[in-house]
Amino acid sequence: GEPILHFALIGALLFFVYGRINPGAAAGERIVVTQAIVDDLARQHQARWMRPPSEQELANLVEAHVRDEILFREGVALGLDSDDPVIKRRVRQKLELMAEEQMAGAAPTDAELSDYMARNAARFTRPARVSFEQIFFDGSRTVAEVERAVPASNGALASGADPARLGQPTLLPRAAEAMPLDMVARDFGSALAEQLPKLPQGVWVGPVSSALGAHLVRVTAVQPAALPPLDDVRQQVAREWENARRERSRTESYRKLRDRYDVVVEPKLPQARPTP
Repeated sequence: GEPILHFALIGALLFFVYGRINPGAAAGERIVVTQAIVDDLARQHQARWMRPPSEQELANLVEAHVRDEILFREGVALGLDSDDPVIKRRVRQKLELMAEEQMAGAAPTDAELSDYMARNAARFTRPARVSFEQIFFDGSRTVAEVERAVPASNGALASGADPARLGQPTLLPRAAEAMPLDMVARDFGSALAEQLPKLPQGVWVGPVSSALGAHLVRVTAVQPAALPPLDDVRQQVAREWENARRERSRTESYRKLRDRYDVVVEPKLPQARPTP
């Protein structure tokens, strides 16, 4: 309520002051509301209210558009747009969007996407995966207790004991199949995740320390980190390729514009880093 009233009063005051300073300056200016503008206003109403506007509502929307245009023009004529960071930011965003669209080309080819993946391998490389079983020994137990329990469990395993009956109860998974190492680090801690790929496969090894305690571990398979096939990550690669293209378009467009200006920075400052 009150902010709208304040805005209306400020607008009226601006019109009064401007009219006194420069009467008739805006006379003869035309505002053309094209069919495309009317259609766009109707689409906005449809998107917001989930129904098309009535004729009266559409007329009101057009009048609101005209009011916005008049207030904008009068505000610019008074210099109210000068040094306004919000207006500058919006104009910058629209200009950058224009630059992006002007340089938009055809959809990337498989060769372009594969090349982008290779040049940005770290973004798309899947972490190593490991399959393993583990028997847990609670870290709250004393070192001596763990030192007795581990050899005893090792002996039981050698005699054919069921691993699920050994160690202490835990919510940790007893076995994991092709578990990414980042998930191992999340559940068991980074120390165990770092050790697992280095352990011999097919035999019980331990004690192996983790953030939670000690473990007997049998690694059954290790899949090294690798770039996946393009078809497996096509949407992600295409999305990032497009983002990079847009950033490159903004940067190149700005550099061309920057070359047209003689910029003087009076204080002695370090060289600015290039920004998109």
